Amino acid sequence: MKLFLAASLVAIFATTAFAGPTLRYYNEDSKDYTWKATCSGSEYSVTFDHSKTSSVTIQGSAPCVLHAPSGDVKLTGDAKLHIKDGKVTVE
Repeated sequence: MKLFLAASLVAIFATTAFAGPTLRYYNEDSKDYTWKATCSGSEYSVTFDHSKTSSVTIQGSAPCVLHAPSGDVKLTGDAKLHIKDGKVTVE
């Protein structure tokens, strides 16, 4: 039983250690956007739903770069983003 508990704790901490930045966002546009993000040399797809306030977590470790059509956005950790007319601003 102790071995199972220890293995469970290791799994929980390992999962948390590899969680990347959480982005809280408000997308004012009536269009979903899916952009690439690069974290620790790995590339990920990040989708921002239309007309919505929500959050998304990028897998990988910070710093990350979000590659939006309006320009790259550097993310050093958790952030609040505002999307309007396809442009991303960090609040």
